[in-house]
Amino acid sequence: MSDSTSQGCGSAHCACSGQMQIVPASINGIALHEPGEALDAETLRERAYTELLRQRAVHQGLLPRFSGLVAPTLNEAERHVIEAMTDDEVVSPDPTDDECQRYYEANKNHFIVGQALHVRHILFAVTPGVNVHALTQRAEAALLELIRKDVPPGRFEQLAAELSNCPSSAEGGDLGWVTPEDCAPELANELFFQSDSRWGMGVHPRLVHTRFGLHIIEVLGRKKGTLPAYEEVADAIRQRLQHQSRATALRQYMRLLVGQAKVEGIELEGADSPLVQ
Repeated sequence: MSDSTSQGCGSAHCACSGQMQIVPASINGIALHEPGEALDAETLRERAYTELLRQRAVHQGLLPRFSGLVAPTLNEAERHVIEAMTDDEVVSPDPTDDECQRYYEANKNHFIVGQALHVRHILFAVTPGVNVHALTQRAEAALLELIRKDVPPGRFEQLAAELSNCPSSAEGGDLGWVTPEDCAPELANELFFQSDSRWGMGVHPRLVHTRFGLHIIEVLGRKKGTLPAYEEVADAIRQRLQHQSRATALRQYMRLLVGQAKVEGIELEGADSPLVQ
């Protein structure tokens, strides 16, 4: 796959020498942007997938052929045509009652209502340029001190005030009562959605990693909440599994289109077999 940039022809006598030139990425020879136009990676991927779908619609006789060299911007009517095409071509099976029931049994913690924890924490924030190894060592040293049996009263609050990068440090790290919806997803998973009982009262004996950094967490109180019966959440489970099935089918559909196309100047994951998941 070709690179999307070039340093020129290499001749010291040529005007292009030393100048960075942006070579357009393309799908089956159709450029995704004008020469010299720089796009961020997300925008470029979006254009690539849109162009793959447009070319598929042309191949199916749903859109007219295009004679230009740069991918066109789709109008509203063309987008509706492509949406209808994908609805017809992307088939995702509806979940069965047994599949919904199994999902409920395997994920009961996710359906509990009214659960909450009273927690406090010490945050060691991972910021640009920070020495993560040194930060981890500092966090581990603080954790080892706090899980000792002879740790003096008030030590958690002292360390939170000294070390935590969270505004809660002014309150000894106290976050009050939090629900799963109050937390970052990875923290909610640690605090509420684990199948074991490791989240008892007291300081958790290992660091918790989230997008914000490393956390020392202490549970001060717990409200267990209640688990609804399967019948009360069956419709929500069915919708969730339908969404997951649809998303999986769409990913596979796009991977097949990528695998069948000549893609240059951009990395896209492709597959050449409908059996590849």
